[in-house]
Amino acid sequence: MKKIILASSLLLMVLPVSAGVLSCDDLKAKIENKVTGKGVKNYDMTVVSKDTQMKGRVLGTCDRGTMKIIHAKSKAKAVE
Repeated sequence: MKKIILASSLLLMVLPVSAGVLSCDDLKAKIENKVTGKGVKNYDMTVVSKDTQMKGRVLGTCDRGTMKIIHAKSKAKAVE
């Protein structure tokens, strides 16, 4: 019984660490799929250092919290 409790405790400690391992490219692709799936157009998504100050909404962090993904509206392109 002690082994089961120990094993489950270790597993629960490791899960949050593994959740932050997602690369920025993978996370950005997932977010882009969700955003375009909702019909959002004319947007820019940028991966920057967590210390960088930019206008826009932070959609997520990646590379173990060292980077963040910023979403900002871009100007609509003129149709000719």
